[in-house]
Amino acid sequence: MFIAIILLFVFPDRKESVVSISWDFFIEVMYILPAVMVMLGLFGVWVPKHLIVKYLGKTSGIKGIIFAIFLGTLPTGPLYIAFPIAAALIKKGAKISNIVIFISTWACIKLPQEIVEFQFLGFSFMLLRLTLTIIFVIIMGLLIEKIIIWDDRRTSKPETV
Repeated sequence: MFIAIILLFVFPDRKESVVSISWDFFIEVMYILPAVMVMLGLFGVWVPKHLIVKYLGKTSGIKGIIFAIFLGTLPTGPLYIAFPIAAALIKKGAKISNIVIFISTWACIKLPQEIVEFQFLGFSFMLLRLTLTIIFVIIMGLLIEKIIIWDDRRTSKPETV
């Protein structure tokens, strides 16, 4: 926000378009976010914690990774919807790597996107990009989980004075 204000002072001729685009984005968010919040409320009540722990929790293993990828490929909405969903999944017991995989998959892999990619760029390109994306999304999820766990352990040790 601070940088946007500075840029508006540097480029005052862009003020109208910046304000217009920002307002349009705000309106879009206001249309979508209430529905997402209602769905998250229903999710919190209807989906028992033990199911999330079973399919996305610490003991889910490869099954959890596959499920996180599957969940991430289904939605076609904007990425900012994935964050409240991810927070709800974490509260229900999903492990961090599966959440990172879910969010990254949401950002990088969409079924309609794959179909368009296949149409315009060919099957081999689509398959190679999809395979590499899945591999790196999984690596990133596991790596981030290791970093976060390491950081939690490091900061939780009592300090000696």
